[in-house]
Amino acid sequence: MEFYVNNEKLDIILENEKTVGDVLKSFEEECAKNNATTINIVLNGKNIGAEEFDSIFDEPLKEDTKLELIIVTQSEIKNSFQSQKEECNALSEQLQNLSVQLQSGKDKEATILISKLADFIEKFCHSATLSALFPEFYSKLSIDGKSVNDFFQDFSQILNDFEQAIASKDTVLMGDLAEYEISPRLQSIAKTIEEL
Repeated sequence: MEFYVNNEKLDIILENEKTVGDVLKSFEEECAKNNATTINIVLNGKNIGAEEFDSIFDEPLKEDTKLELIIVTQSEIKNSFQSQKEECNALSEQLQNLSVQLQSGKDKEATILISKLADFIEKFCHSATLSALFPEFYSKLSIDGKSVNDFFQDFSQILNDFEQAIASKDTVLMGDLAEYEISPRLQSIAKTIEEL
């Protein structure tokens, strides 16, 4: 069988493993010892969704079986958060000047800033979602004393208002939301990352 982890071919020696499920179980036990977990499985070129997992478990191993796994470690997630800290602080600072940019006709700079904000939130949420795979680590992830979910439930309403202000070209509301609502929340996110 061919076995790949994070696109790197590994030479493995099968002991008592007879099925795909046996290999996955042994591998996941090793992952658990190293604060890692599998986030994607491809069997013989086919992406396996969570709903198909049981159906491949009993599949016998053959010479031409190709199993590809993507794993993530807790330290990779931590590093991902850390790399977002500077960006978060910079965005928080820049958003306080959004209304000035809008009023002085710097629409292009404002648009780039809004796009950076959207990218940052997407990256942060992706890291937070992956961190949920490590419950002990995830439980320490609180922003302003709230869980990530609760924090983003409140925050998403503000982001929706911001999106509507952009759509209706309400520059005053955009500036106010950026400075008084979004920027302080980004500071809270940065503080949380710093404490991880």
